[in-house]
Amino acid sequence: MADEPDSSLATSDLPEIVRKIRARTPARILMGRAGAAYRTTTQLDLREAHAAARDAVRAELDIEKAFGAAFRRQWQLLETRTQATSKDEYLLRPNLGRHFDRASRDEIRERCSPEGDLQIAIGDGLSVPAVAAQVPPLLPLLHEGAKSRGWKIGRTFVIHHCRVGILNEIGELLNSRVAVLLIGERPGLATAESLSAYIAYRPRAAHSDADRNLISNIHARGLNHHDSAARILNFAAQMMEAGISGSTLREEFPRSTAKERIFKRE
Repeated sequence: MADEPDSSLATSDLPEIVRKIRARTPARILMGRAGAAYRTTTQLDLREAHAAARDAVRAELDIEKAFGAAFRRQWQLLETRTQATSKDEYLLRPNLGRHFDRASRDEIRERCSPEGDLQIAIGDGLSVPAVAAQVPPLLPLLHEGAKSRGWKIGRTFVIHHCRVGILNEIGELLNSRVAVLLIGERPGLATAESLSAYIAYRPRAAHSDADRNLISNIHARGLNHHDSAARILNFAAQMMEAGISGSTLREEFPRSTAKERIFKRE
């Protein structure tokens, strides 16, 4: 997989300093060449990463396969859908992925508690592997940290064929103080398993990207799950205190460890 360390690092004929530099970053630097072209191992690695990225975009989210039946039962995950009826329609018509279909809208109103402090939603986005890999360890940390702060947490639900802009409709339906969307990022050649967390204070229909904040690159070689949860929760706390989110709100980092930040009570 693209996220795994390059097995050629240990046996490479490159100098040790080059191997050490390459081991510290997923970026493809100092790869060497054979004549005017990449080495064969580099070419094969690029083709594998490109195939993983294409598969990540085209995959359909199956909750049972991605999370397992036990995880789904534990968190009582509600499945919802946008107005995009297929992956092709989702890719060709982005606006459809920003609005729930009528059945999902009715189900959210009926089965999700409104007026919560924190509402978490999970969207497949452009990478189902990212959702499958990062959500199971991240979601429990967010819930535990939010509970330790005394926040009322809404029921988590999953959104098929989801775009970031659906945060606005979540805010309109449930009127939560802060809404968090965990969504698969567009995959690249460094990883196909990167998750993003979009966070907004009382999102509304008229809001744009400028009214949201983002924590990205949540994956094995990026931002780890404990630090991700700490930053998401701290950002949410800032929003509740300031009454705003977006470009006018600057993220502040408390002087404490990631674990302490997660479980700190406001």
